[in-house]
Amino acid sequence: MGVQRSRMEMGVLLGLGLALAAIISSNLIDGSNLLALLNPAAGILIIGGTLGATAVSTRWSNLMALPSSIVTAFRSQKIDLPGEIERMVAFAQKTRRDGLFALEDEVQKLDSTFLRRGLQMVIDGADAEAVRSVLRIEGSLRARAGRERAQVFETAGGYAPTMGIIGTVMGLVHVLANLSNVASLGPSIATAFLATFYGICTANVFWLPLASRLHNVAAEERAVLDVYLEGILSIQAGDNPSTVRDKLLVFLQPERASKSPTPPPAPSGPEDSVREKGSQVA
Repeated sequence: MGVQRSRMEMGVLLGLGLALAAIISSNLIDGSNLLALLNPAAGILIIGGTLGATAVSTRWSNLMALPSSIVTAFRSQKIDLPGEIERMVAFAQKTRRDGLFALEDEVQKLDSTFLRRGLQMVIDGADAEAVRSVLRIEGSLRARAGRERAQVFETAGGYAPTMGIIGTVMGLVHVLANLSNVASLGPSIATAFLATFYGICTANVFWLPLASRLHNVAAEERAVLDVYLEGILSIQAGDNPSTVRDKLLVFLQPERASKSPTPPPAPSGPEDSVREKGSQVA
């Protein structure tokens, strides 16, 4: 259960492959040579210029995290949100049956530091407002980190086309400086426009799509943290496991919630049995 990045995300690979295949195919259909699209000088300008401009406009730590962000975007984001909801319900059942201290051994084995910290605070007797405040701050910090990682790609996607225009202008200046060689005007102009091609292509095939992907990853992770937070507070309040489940199912998208199987009623705690017997006598 939880968040796992165990394999490559096929959607990202297929999407990038399809975009590149479309570009290459259209070029071949027009009868052009693929080698005509190769221009090392333009590639150096676009990649180096884009990274340089991005470094100026963002924090160095975010730029250094670029490789790990690319890995995150390409790895499979597997989140079993219904499974996490059932885990919180199981914690609520155990708490009502055996008390909060019965969770202590399980808490130490949790892989989520967010969930582990929240449950440990509850076990240690922290009040609900303190638990809510600490976990909300941690959730906000994680969300901000995710946004900043995505914004690096968005920034690079904005600069890449401009760097392409700069490369094209430089190429045209070189062409105009050699007007005496009429035979080379056509190839030289075509080479100059490759910089614009590289800039637009890298922005719309690589930088901006990966930025959207990272935003989606951050949103999915935040959804899990929201489930954890509400579940922890419900456990601390001593809510009935069925009530905990009803609360947490709200976090599922409507279509997923409707498809989620409805488990049998959770076993009631001792106080619930006493309450039911009292209502029967009345």
